[in-house]
Amino acid sequence: MGNKVTVNEIVTIPLRRIPVKGGDVLHAMKRSDLGFSGFGECYFSQVEHGIVKAWKRHLQMTLNLIVPSGKVRFVFMDNDESFREEILGDGNYARLTVPPGLWFGFQGVSENTALVLNIANIEHSPDEVEHNELNNINYNWGNK
Repeated sequence: MGNKVTVNEIVTIPLRRIPVKGGDVLHAMKRSDLGFSGFGECYFSQVEHGIVKAWKRHLQMTLNLIVPSGKVRFVFMDNDESFREEILGDGNYARLTVPPGLWFGFQGVSENTALVLNIANIEHSPDEVEHNELNNINYNWGNK
């Protein structure tokens, strides 16, 4: 990894949730938004209560993470082993823009299955992502 990236470079952008009779409209991202760095693909990940999906590190992909349904704890770690935790979803509707080079994982913390949206600047490629076993990074995912 050429440039040193830290957890302080993650940007949290509050998003609009527009109340509409019959169901709200949840803004995600537009081209003019802070954090937009191109479009490669977007995908959803479901995460059940208490389940941890960790650890991975993208080498080129910028992530834009949004939780439109449920509640999810995200944990990020840089090469200095500094951690940053963010909880998104019910009660905190926002987007996290995450530069490449950070280890991350997430955990479902709502009783219902949560939904995570990633709007990525490039298409997924197995050559640009690294994986690590859950226990290889010293972080306590216990009830927080």
